[in-house]
This record gives sequence, C-alpha cells and structure tokens, in this order.
Amino acid sequence: MTATKSSESDSGSAAFDPVGFVVEQVTRTMQGSWNLTKHLLGVDRAKTAQSPREEVFRDGAATLWHYRSSQVSLSPPVLLVPSLVSRAFILDLQPGNSLVEHLVGRGFDVYMVDWGEPNEADAGNTLETYTHEMLPRMVRSIDERHDGAGVTVFGYCFGGILTLLYAASHPDDPIVNLVQLATPIDFDEMPKAMMIAGVNGVLPEHVIDETGNVPARSVRGSFSLLTPTADLATIAGFLERVHDDQFVNNYQAMTSWTRDHVPFPGGVFRQTVDMFQGQNAIKTNSLVLAGEKVDLGDITVPFLNVLGDKDHIVPAASTIGLHEMVGSKDSTELRLPAGHVGMIIGQGAMKRHIPAMSDWMVAHSEPLD
Repeated sequence: MTATKSSESDSGSAAFDPVGFVVEQVTRTMQGSWNLTKHLLGVDRAKTAQSPREEVFRDGAATLWHYRSSQVSLSPPVLLVPSLVSRAFILDLQPGNSLVEHLVGRGFDVYMVDWGEPNEADAGNTLETYTHEMLPRMVRSIDERHDGAGVTVFGYCFGGILTLLYAASHPDDPIVNLVQLATPIDFDEMPKAMMIAGVNGVLPEHVIDETGNVPARSVRGSFSLLTPTADLATIAGFLERVHDDQFVNNYQAMTSWTRDHVPFPGGVFRQTVDMFQGQNAIKTNSLVLAGEKVDLGDITVPFLNVLGDKDHIVPAASTIGLHEMVGSKDSTELRLPAGHVGMIIGQGAMKRHIPAMSDWMVAHSEPLD
C-alpha cells in the first residue's frame, strides 16, 4: 500500500491564511494606536465607583455613602472603612470587579465612608478624630437608620487600624462583627521603605508640607519605593496589550487608583511615626488615645482577621496573630494566597478571596423577615 500524506484538514490543523494574518495584525496595530492616543489625551477614560449610591451623612471632609439595593436580605448592615491615604473607590472599582457590588449581591445593606481629601483644615486631625469622633458618629447613625440592628464594621489597611482602635476604645458601641483586612499591627515587620520618617529616617516635619499634611506625592513615593521597577513593568505590559479594549479599561481604572493618593493628615502622621513606628504600641498593646489605654482585649464581638501571604505593603508577618490579641471568643484568621490589592481586586478576588470573607460575614448575620 502506498503511503499518502494526510491533508491539513485530516490532521485537524487549519491552513495558514496569509491575508487573514495581515488583516489581523493591521487591525490590531490600528486599534492599539487609537487606544494609545485616547489614553495619552485622557479621552474616554475608564469609569470607577459606579454602584448606585446616595450620601446619607457628612462629617467634615468625610462622606458616608449608602449603596441602593432592592435585594437586602441580611442584617446587620455593613460599613466599609478604607485607608486614609488612598481613594475609597478601590472598594468599588468597576462593575464585576467590586467588593461593594459583591456584598450588595449577597444581600447586605452596604455603607462606605469616603474620607475625602485632607486640606489645611484637616492638618490637626489625630487618630482620635477618626476613632473617637467620626467613626462613632457614623456607626451610631447607621444603627439608628436600621432600628438598632447594629453594624458589621469592615476596615481595610490603615482604615483597619482606625476600626480596630475604634472598636477597642468603644466596646459599648453597636458593633456586631468586626472584619480586619490587611491591618498592620506589628510595625517592626513593616517594609523599611514605608518608614519614610522616624528614628531611621527624616524628621516628620521635613515630610509635612505647607498645608500641615504629608503631600500625596510623598505618599505615592513611599509606595513606589517598595517596587521601584513596577512602573516600567506596568508600562511594558500596557504597550503589549494596548489593542485590547477591555484590558485598557481595566488598566486605566486600576492605575487611576494606584497613582492618585491623597494627603496624609499631619496630626495622624506624627502619631503614626511616634506610636506605631517608634513604640510599636499596637503590637505591644500599650497604645494610649484620648488619655486612656486602648486594650484590644476589650473587643469581644465576632472577629475576622484577613491577611495576604503575598502582600508586600502589609506583610503577613505584620498582621498575623491579631485574632489572638482580641478578647473575642469567636475569633478567626483567614490567610489568602494574594497580595494587598489582589485580595479585593481581580479575578482571584472575585472568584475566591472576597467570597471567603463574605461567607464568614453571612454566617455572622441574620436573615431579614
């Protein structure tokens, strides 16, 4: 029998189409050029923070947002507390990539505080401004709106420090559950590049500008020092996929957050350098606020501490064991194989990490009648 060559159709592979290939490459190049032009001109930028919401409370520069929903099925309501030095929309980045959207979808009544952008009027703000004044007023306001149902408080990064110290110093406030995400407590384990002032750095007054605050450029600079080549890698990745409309949209949304920090109130910064970096007062449970010792053991509500094994901003070593420092009998630590932002943004966050957190929250909530 004479052997014959198998045709390309018989082998299951398609014949190479040189014309189609050229058309595809030309189309890709043209789309990439158009996307790059729009990006550089700032035209048709990606939209963020799109979940429907309404302002329900204002306290100085801070706004308390309530997210509208017709499918609330769980109680108590949830208050999200973001960091002081980053834009709050990281918790509601884009449809399909949003912690807020996920929680609303699971039946929670969701609120979030946006700290705003500090100016000269906020330069004197201290930790107590947030832990003893603003957060208590907001939590009590939400509690009243829901006929005394209490509040599940969820703090992220430096917002987690504020919620932790607030809960410890106000054990009688209507906090039902406390969730801490990427909350640093052991500042001896924080990246040295983040410690831009203090005993191993410059004086705090050399970082604070004429407004009395740490300027946003200095805040961003401290994060950039952690990964000094990240911007180059990000740009290279962007140019490689600039033809992809969805990728460009996601890229713009994310970089609008990573590159747009807000000033750090001067009063809080001085306390951070002294109490956290210098004394490591949270880890040693020796912190004093408003003239009184803050004891983490006074936190007795159900407690969840979430940390990322790949977090380079708040390393696992700086937050691990927090759940053992509180007085809660129901206290859990959840370790995720993710970084600081990857725990709440991206496919892994939406499919695995956020559901793991919200599962705990659902288990510690009650169905509405």
